[in-house]
Amino acid sequence: MHFFKYKKKELYAEDVKVKKLIELYGSPLYIYSHKTLLRHFKAYNNAFGRYPHIICFALKANSNTAILRIFAKNGGGADIVSGGELYTALKAGISPKKIVYAGVGKTDDEIRFALRSKILMFNVESEDELKKINHIAGEMKTKAPIALRINPDIDPETHPYISTGLKEHKFGIPIEDAIQYYKTASRLKNIKVMGIHKHIGSQITKISPFVDALKRILILIEELTYKGVEIKYLDIGGGLGISYKDEEPPVPKELAQHLLPLLKGKEMTLIMEPGRSITGNAGILVTKVLYLKQGYEKEFIIVDAGMNDLIRPSLYGAYHRILPITKKKRPDTFADVVGPICESGDFLAKEREIPEVKQGEYLAVMSAGAYAFSMSSNYNSRPRPAEVLVKGKEHFLIREREAYHDIQKKARIPAFLK
Repeated sequence: MHFFKYKKKELYAEDVKVKKLIELYGSPLYIYSHKTLLRHFKAYNNAFGRYPHIICFALKANSNTAILRIFAKNGGGADIVSGGELYTALKAGISPKKIVYAGVGKTDDEIRFALRSKILMFNVESEDELKKINHIAGEMKTKAPIALRINPDIDPETHPYISTGLKEHKFGIPIEDAIQYYKTASRLKNIKVMGIHKHIGSQITKISPFVDALKRILILIEELTYKGVEIKYLDIGGGLGISYKDEEPPVPKELAQHLLPLLKGKEMTLIMEPGRSITGNAGILVTKVLYLKQGYEKEFIIVDAGMNDLIRPSLYGAYHRILPITKKKRPDTFADVVGPICESGDFLAKEREIPEVKQGEYLAVMSAGAYAFSMSSNYNSRPRPAEVLVKGKEHFLIREREAYHDIQKKARIPAFLK
């Protein structure tokens, strides 16, 4: 559920008219609903109730510090995959003791930063990485807390690009090799084994992959316990999907109802890494219709937001609902909604039945709260849009719109060219 609704034929973000926000902050514009963000975050907290747990929001989905501060103030942690995300999480006020660090390519400097910050644990993806962390921790005269990311070879039945839990993927350690890896980790003098981690993919719309993966991990934990390896933290990753079109993914309460019985009597702290399921439907991208162009078989609706602002349609062929911000009786047209980027792959919707719009009108691209700004770029030297947070009748600028000089502020011209 989200709080972007039509009221008297005008689209509102909570209690603020979207048109008013465009007048104040310009277009394109990312708009987020505080009420939706908090509702979705609390849905996880309430679902898993008294079972010891930490909700580590996945910064890859949305790394705006104001949004992260909402989660921090409600006891949330962070799932990070880079030094930049660690820096952002700390700036947002997230406790380092609630930060888990995944990702296959951690650099030496990133490892040192995480150790200095005293994060909860690294989710280690390979033997080479394990040895590197051990070496750096030794240099720093400390012990590195780790979990091993185990690849359970479970098909999450999602898009291949966002599936991570099969043997063919670059992520994690094959489950059949896990015991040996834990033995190796336990022997390293600068490593402290804390937990176990798995993450099988994103935009998963069925319960069964989560259940199947957890069952395999729990069998492994029993074997590890028998061999004297204590697991304090069970990180089950994230990946719960949202409704972009007509999907009917399970909600956190349903997930908990299937997973908690499997965890009964297990003395571990559960870590979850939701991202999209918290922020996805809590945000929209508003864009202005610049031109209408009649093609051979369809119309092109040319707007001022493109693949540099929302790359999911171009990258994954992803579907986002697109609605006029003013609702009125109008016929449908068969069109591509395309941006200003000089690429044929620059589109927000392809061959879509969409209400007819006029030049100068505005469209809302729904479900743009995750993997939109966080994947945005300055391609074609385009400044990135502003971000706005709405709370009831109030609205707050949480990231300024970039200007042309922002794009070039780190560039340098060598003396011989001056």
